[in-house]
Amino acid sequence: MRVALAGGGTAGHIEPALSLADALRRIDPNTEILCLGTERGLETRLVPMRGYELGLIPAVPLPRKLTPQLLSVPGKLAGALSAAGDHLDRLQADVIVGFGGYVATPGYLAARRRRVPIVVHEANPLPGLANRLGARLTPHVFTGHPHTQIRNGRFVGIPLRQQITTLDRLAMGDKARTYFGLRPDLPTLLIFGGSQGAQRINETAFAARNAFRDHGVQVLHVVGPKNADEPQDLTQDGIPYVAVPYVDRMDMAYAAADVAMCRSGALTCAELTAVGLPGAFVPLAIGNGEQALNAEPVVQAGGGLMVNNADVSVEWITGTLIPLLTDTDRVVAMSEAAARMGRRDADMELAREVMAVARGDRPAPEVPVAEDDGDDAYYDDGKDAR
Repeated sequence: MRVALAGGGTAGHIEPALSLADALRRIDPNTEILCLGTERGLETRLVPMRGYELGLIPAVPLPRKLTPQLLSVPGKLAGALSAAGDHLDRLQADVIVGFGGYVATPGYLAARRRRVPIVVHEANPLPGLANRLGARLTPHVFTGHPHTQIRNGRFVGIPLRQQITTLDRLAMGDKARTYFGLRPDLPTLLIFGGSQGAQRINETAFAARNAFRDHGVQVLHVVGPKNADEPQDLTQDGIPYVAVPYVDRMDMAYAAADVAMCRSGALTCAELTAVGLPGAFVPLAIGNGEQALNAEPVVQAGGGLMVNNADVSVEWITGTLIPLLTDTDRVVAMSEAAARMGRRDADMELAREVMAVARGDRPAPEVPVAEDDGDDAYYDDGKDAR
């Protein structure tokens, strides 16, 4: 079986695609996989690192509004569509699976011209432009959020790495804390802000270092590679505060923590609930409030709390977050609530559906392109879903 995956630009698009690739290979090790991407995205590093082939196509960013830039889109899209088609022909693809972002649109259109079956996975509650187009070309549409409104959508969750889905946080806790130079006997806060860090979260956390020390809360702070070159040990009075540029082993970071203070991208919310780690969510205040929508079901179920980016302060940390971290019973209850929201099998469920589509076991009638449904306010500009 030969499968093309179109999901590039950000970790929120790439990681689910690679997790699906891993699941396909577990079912059938002979599955041939080609990932479509651009030279400007994280896929140039992540895809080869995971052992998969990357086929590059030109990036075609679409303007959010009606601007003169729209005049250049048809020509750029034609070049990207041609490149995507060449990759599909070379692979002799049996199916293409798109996850949104710059590469999905030319992938979908090239597949339609060749009558290659299309599968769409939309991770966010507000679908992006590329996946709304894809959903008009196929009935095989799956979502990572239970309330996503997209044509033919069926909720399966977000495919996650086995490193995450097989994690036993309780069993790995002491080992994970030792791995990061933390103590085994203190409440532990994990702070991260997506693949590049989050300025507001970083600044507030550093400003609250004395409060963490005074209340006996240790911190593992992933500041982002743009904000530090090497790890820093900021321990005070025996209370660890470890700041690192990035973490390759997020499973170990999750295992070390009692609570995570983080953004609420779709992938982050999926990973935290899969491992049963409560989140103190600070949604990125951009777009149409997508990140707040990602976290809402988790918070409503009791698996986390949410604060506006503008309201994150030392006072909020001392008055809300630290009391949570030092209340063991509450942390346990929130962990259990988060775990009940998690989906650990989305990778295998989506892989089985993709294989069924490729084999023709999910026959699809001809799907005409529907009339515009007026939802173009929701634009997929390649932002980090993490």
